Amino acid sequence: MGICRGMSMESWLWLAFIGLILLLLVLDLGFFHRTPRAVSTREALAWSFFWIMQALAFNLFIYFLYENHWFGMGLNASQTILDGQEAALQFLAGYVIEKSLSLDNIVIIALVFSYFKVPLIYQHRVLFWGILGVLFLRLIMILGGIALVSTFHWINYVFGAFLIFTAIKMLVIRHDNLEPQNNPLVRLAYRYFPMTSGFHEDRFFIRNEGRLQMTPLFVVLLVIESSDVLFAIDSIPAIFAVTKEPFIVFTSNIFAILGLRSLYFALASMMQRFAYLKASLAFLMAFVGVKMLIANHYQIPIGVSLAMIGGVLLTGILASIFAQGRDTAPLVSPIANEQEALSQVTMRQVRKIITLVVGSTVLLVGIAMLVLPGPAFVVIPIGLAILAKEFVWAKHWYEKIKEHSKNLVDKVSDAVKKKNDQDD
Repeated sequence: MGICRGMSMESWLWLAFIGLILLLLVLDLGFFHRTPRAVSTREALAWSFFWIMQALAFNLFIYFLYENHWFGMGLNASQTILDGQEAALQFLAGYVIEKSLSLDNIVIIALVFSYFKVPLIYQHRVLFWGILGVLFLRLIMILGGIALVSTFHWINYVFGAFLIFTAIKMLVIRHDNLEPQNNPLVRLAYRYFPMTSGFHEDRFFIRNEGRLQMTPLFVVLLVIESSDVLFAIDSIPAIFAVTKEPFIVFTSNIFAILGLRSLYFALASMMQRFAYLKASLAFLMAFVGVKMLIANHYQIPIGVSLAMIGGVLLTGILASIFAQGRDTAPLVSPIANEQEALSQVTMRQVRKIITLVVGSTVLLVGIAMLVLPGPAFVVIPIGLAILAKEFVWAKHWYEKIKEHSKNLVDKVSDAVKKKNDQDD
């Protein structure tokens, strides 16, 4: 009873939110997905729509929560009073950032399932239990990040530089080299539990001759859980660029992750249509990093940040759509087990970054006109169109260069061979 009396109103709000999320997850697995089965694309899209609507409804709640300062929210004495409009925009920006960056995590999840050849009927169960671990890991990491930002002012520069480094890493690091045997969690599990030779329905552990053994499904869970930790290290600092309000950071993060499972089933079979999305995500990460680095000198308005985020994502989508007809090595579905094509597309993003930066210059000018004099709503669409066109041009140009280079090498090889034959 004394503990309950000592809890603040804000603490009760946190507990209520966590309880709501746990209830939704229990209903998900215990009622809607009690029996293991494959999730169809149509069902996955319906669930994705459901989770997005839940996030938007909560965004409306955030507005009234901070506008009326229920539970004392937005009245932190160490900061400027946060009103409903600003809080709602911060939540939306954080949600969109996390949601967009989670698209890269979908590729990793697909590769893990493909590597271990996990049957479709068991994949939902793995992702469900993974989300429970994510819930508490994210809470710890977010509270730790908030403590660092509040205590050490210079940590913003560290986060900003780290995000720019992450943007570069997204363009040059391959995802196909999983090497689960080198995963620390997997190696630790192998020390204590032998693994069965195959799957045993949707079970993580079985008893064989009185000895507890883990199934490959548990190893898959460990790999996905550890990959989410690495993903969180990359993505959580990005949200600090738009808000440092702990409740907004946590709730926007969790709502974005909640829809990750259904988004995976909806998009994993259509990844070939978004070959240019990874480059736009890298540019988004770099923009957020720059935003953090210049925060002490110039505060980019939250509305401008939202426009930038939306514009970059739209550019990646449009470029992917326009380039489909010319892409000779499209990104295929990871579920189809074609990991090599997937890794090749990932590596090619390095060659597209220069084109991305050049085309984005026009887009940045248009976005700057949202707060500065100028026809922003004319320049922004032009910038997006140019950028999409530049992507296609860059791809076409590169293919031509590669073709001519190959022809040149073949001619030189033929000439050398003929000369050697004559000498003989």
